[in-house]
Amino acid sequence: MSRYLERKFRTVTSFQRRVGNPILTRLPQQTLLETTGRKSGLPRRTPIGGRRLGKEFWFVSEYGDKSQYVRNIQANSRVRVRIKGRWHAGTAHPLPQDDARTRLGTLSRLNSAVVRAVGTNLLTIRVDLLD
Repeated sequence: MSRYLERKFRTVTSFQRRVGNPILTRLPQQTLLETTGRKSGLPRRTPIGGRRLGKEFWFVSEYGDKSQYVRNIQANSRVRVRIKGRWHAGTAHPLPQDDARTRLGTLSRLNSAVVRAVGTNLLTIRVDLLD
């Protein structure tokens, strides 16, 4: 990764961790992804944007397997997604073969614009919802 992209990654993730995520996780209608920490075993909640299509929830990770929640999914694919204030259990599947840029065109415009602007290694993730 180039110096510019590494600096961009550190700046954005630091802001998200310290400012954005603590605020967004408290908003009752914010979509959240809950994974299990691969080292701690504790629940980890991350604000995300995406779209539910039937029994599936689709979203795009802006940093692919550099994202901590993607690493948690790789260790344990059982997740929960809070959509419109209601929790849904499911199984997450990273889909590196999917065209993440094209996928963003099917998701929320605002979130997709942010992911395109700050992302450096886009990765599509599908969650198969159990309920």
